[in-house]
Amino acid sequence: MSFVEVHFLPDNKKITVRPGTTLLDAGRRAKVNIRTRCGAKAACLMCKVHVVDQSGLAPMNTNERLKLGTQADEGYRLACQAKVVGPVQLTVPEDPLKAAIRAQLARQQEDNFL
Repeated sequence: MSFVEVHFLPDNKKITVRPGTTLLDAGRRAKVNIRTRCGAKAACLMCKVHVVDQSGLAPMNTNERLKLGTQADEGYRLACQAKVVGPVQLTVPEDPLKAAIRAQLARQQEDNFL
């Protein structure tokens, strides 16, 4: 039985999984938070991840390509649909709420220095 490595950024977590595992399942096993709401049905589009080199992933199915639209050409995949076939490195975007809070805290720090 062969296994392949999945490397999650920016958390810098790595895990080995069987080929055919989705990025979402690999993320759960590695304790990487990939947001989702639809139960891995490609409906909510919250599990988008960025994969520069997609050679370690199975080709997109029609549903995933339709859901992502032009983002498919920019290297985005749906973690619930993208299946690992070889080593792969991906970036999990920051949660929008966490990003907003971080930006607000940064603005407050700047105001305190002025």
